Amino acid sequence: MSVQQLAGKRIGVAMSASHCNLGRAMAQLRRLRDEGAEIIPIISTNVRTTETRFGKPDDWITQIEQITGRLPLMTIPEVEPFGPQVKLDCLVVMPCTGNTMAKLANAINDTPVCMAAKAQMRNHRPVVLAVTTNDGLGMNARNLGALLVARNIYFVPFRQDDPFGKPTSIDADIEHYLVPTILAAMEGRQVQPLLLGPKQA
Repeated sequence: MSVQQLAGKRIGVAMSASHCNLGRAMAQLRRLRDEGAEIIPIISTNVRTTETRFGKPDDWITQIEQITGRLPLMTIPEVEPFGPQVKLDCLVVMPCTGNTMAKLANAINDTPVCMAAKAQMRNHRPVVLAVTTNDGLGMNARNLGALLVARNIYFVPFRQDDPFGKPTSIDADIEHYLVPTILAAMEGRQVQPLLLGPKQA
């Protein structure tokens, strides 16, 4: 039996509303569980309230509860105690939308996901961002740059997912790099390489 790499670690997983990527995030939530992590799930207001062709809010909430054994935290008051009371070894924002990335870069704290990140940074503990956004190399590039040099913020390595069809879009490779990024972040390191080449056919 393989060693569980995250055994004994309390990992917060905050999900913002990149609805097309929530299924991928659920698969990685299972992986974190299987690696032994105690998972504290958090979802944004839009995940909690918005039905899309990718799924219904109640279905996402049910999946999260089945995987983690906990109902996700869904409001700012529920998440606020992370600062003074609840200590996380690492907080993962997965998926991290461009909207959430922009808010974090500009100290805007108006969602449960942003509150969780603010509380974690208050404690000088690592925040891992798994960014997936269509404008990461467009208007949001300034926010990406600000966060790349911020203390205690680390990125799951990412690539242009469709360089010719969506040239400003970036997507974190959570399937291969999520756990290594978390392990490195808890040691105060950014896992490398950060910028990935094209997906192999």
